[in-house]
Amino acid sequence: MDVNALNNKFGIDNVVVFDNKSNDQVVVSINNDFAQAEIMLQGAHLIHWQPENEDAVIWLSEDASFEHGKSIRGGVPVCWPWFGAHASDESFPAHGYARTVPWELLNVSQLPDARTQLDFRLIENKKTRQLWPYNTELIITYIIGRDLEISLMTKNLHDKPVELSEALHTYFKVGDVSKISVTGLDACHYLDKTDDFSDKKQVGEIHVADEVDRVYIDTSSEVCIDDPVLNRRIIIKKDGSHSTIVWNPWKAVAAKMGDLGQHGFLNMLCIESANAAVNSLTLDSGESHFLNVKYSVNKLNSN
Repeated sequence: MDVNALNNKFGIDNVVVFDNKSNDQVVVSINNDFAQAEIMLQGAHLIHWQPENEDAVIWLSEDASFEHGKSIRGGVPVCWPWFGAHASDESFPAHGYARTVPWELLNVSQLPDARTQLDFRLIENKKTRQLWPYNTELIITYIIGRDLEISLMTKNLHDKPVELSEALHTYFKVGDVSKISVTGLDACHYLDKTDDFSDKKQVGEIHVADEVDRVYIDTSSEVCIDDPVLNRRIIIKKDGSHSTIVWNPWKAVAAKMGDLGQHGFLNMLCIESANAAVNSLTLDSGESHFLNVKYSVNKLNSN
């Protein structure tokens, strides 16, 4: 469906508008009383969310590519139906395929309180069936307001149980990652990817002074990013998620990535709500699972 047809079917005057971005990628822009946001139809990938009178909360690399079939560096990539490398075939794409294929827009609506809701469904095809030969439905719902709410729903339509892992790989914008602190994971165990996935225990706050790549397991707790440079606290609440990933590549790894921007690692931190590693899911036939997150922003200091 081209942008004219999308605007005719789903557009809302001065609130929801469809347009073409780089490489004719379709993007939907939302501008309501509470916030501005942008979502790509490829991957149903949110690339921007900025509450009114706030700095942008979601980080997008200045070198992000919008090529068809390629992942976008930044925003909120959907990692599904596996997180990280595929368990048995290294040739399969890391973090699954949901973030690199087109999604169908099912619905756009203005809620009674003037927030905006958008629902997308993953489009399967012959190629995706070769990667994931199970009959499953994946729907993501965004509610754009002063807070950002995301719900990722997986339904197993297969006649047997299905195992999967998933994550909302959210990139948060920070003023200087070396000065932020992350709370909410004290005493949690984590798998440290930088140390051969060693099992470790978090003590106190998280501070970033080098590469950080950790899967915190068996946790559904609220997590906060305190950012003294931007004078704000980003609050991450979730349910249906029992893993939290914290990631920053730091300088050396970032330099090898090619699309993080010259100093991009200093201005981003990924806090990912997930079901991964020992918290991977098994869905019985006919069963649905919801991974829900809510992102909020408060001033760190009142004066």
